[in-house]
Amino acid sequence: MRICFVSRRYWPAVSGMSAYAENLLRALTAAGHEVTLVSQYRGDPQGRAVYGGGPPPPERVPDGVRLVALESLGEQAVGDGGPADFEADVRALCDTVVALHARAPLDVLHAQYGYPPGLAALDASDRLGVPAVVSIQGGDGHWVGTCCGTHRSAIRRVLRDTPALLIGSPSFRAEVAARHRVPAERFTVVPGATDTGRFRPRPGREPGALGDPPVLLYHGRVDVRKGVLDLLEAVRTLLAGGRRLRLLVSGTGPDLDRLTERARRADLAGAVEVLGPVGYHDAPSVYHRGDLFLSPTWAEGFSNTVLEAMASGLPVVSTDVVGVVDCVRDGVNGLLVPPRDPQALAGAVGRLLDDAPLRHRLAGTALRQVRDQWSWPVAAARIGAVYEEVRASWPTRRTAARKVPADGTGRSAVDLTCRFRWEPHLL
Repeated sequence: MRICFVSRRYWPAVSGMSAYAENLLRALTAAGHEVTLVSQYRGDPQGRAVYGGGPPPPERVPDGVRLVALESLGEQAVGDGGPADFEADVRALCDTVVALHARAPLDVLHAQYGYPPGLAALDASDRLGVPAVVSIQGGDGHWVGTCCGTHRSAIRRVLRDTPALLIGSPSFRAEVAARHRVPAERFTVVPGATDTGRFRPRPGREPGALGDPPVLLYHGRVDVRKGVLDLLEAVRTLLAGGRRLRLLVSGTGPDLDRLTERARRADLAGAVEVLGPVGYHDAPSVYHRGDLFLSPTWAEGFSNTVLEAMASGLPVVSTDVVGVVDCVRDGVNGLLVPPRDPQALAGAVGRLLDDAPLRHRLAGTALRQVRDQWSWPVAAARIGAVYEEVRASWPTRRTAARKVPADGTGRSAVDLTCRFRWEPHLL
């Protein structure tokens, strides 16, 4: 099968979705598919500063995958003081896919993110008569469409008209279906996955063991919406209560400078180490430095870092929110606390530090479950089945191109007051 995979973020952008895309591409080529990666990227200084930018390095693209790098020139308009022109990027993505199809006919288009790539894949599907699959990610459900009428209309068109929609968890599916008034049956749940060959417990160390002093680990996007500032407050509480511990923060994102500044305050100084950006292939060694993994996120589509921590043998403390509750069961394979509640987070951490049998039980259960349920061979097989299903049910004749809604995605209808026009990296 010839598959065109369209991604908004790929390496060197440091993102869980970059890791997800790399693992999926490797699994698809291993299954014998011919895959082309069309990857958007930020090449401007502002875009590079947040997650990392520039075209994907060829050595990070799995063998057998053809790479087409496409600079997000419309999004980069913010660097010149203007609003992001997402519509220009959608057109560029669509035209690129159409040109690829002209050279070698494609069988399936798969977009990672409903917007902007999903809208581009849907437009290309209409023009070419090739079925499209769109993976709805966290930002698509939590932020896109809550910001302005333009994006609400765009994402609802994707949810309404795309032949097949993938989503990471039942709880996230319920949220997106209710928010955008689409039937839950439109979505196929394919849970997140991790590379259980790459992420493994540290050799010679039992899952749930503690160092002296214990090291709390946060690895992921450094964003206030991921609860990173709540985490600092929880650590401050633990230290004030006489706990001996350290916090290791690994990752990058829009609030890295803010977190780093707060970590230098007197009540945290010396207890917090901020690593900054860490490459995916270096991440296993970061997990090996931690004793407990903390993910105080406000919402997820599905948390890849939680799965990586589980596969690394770390007990997990996270939040009782959409996208987390589908993989973390409170008291079974981790602990859950309310979001935006540093005191509750500190209490859960203290409980794990004091209760060795609980730590070992949670970590051991999580390790078994992630290997059985959330490994890449399992996820890739499910995605491959969706490809086969959408091809089998797709009309053999070319579909007529739909009109772009005047109130949704046409440039003349753009709402320039949308906050993401001015901070597109947060989308």
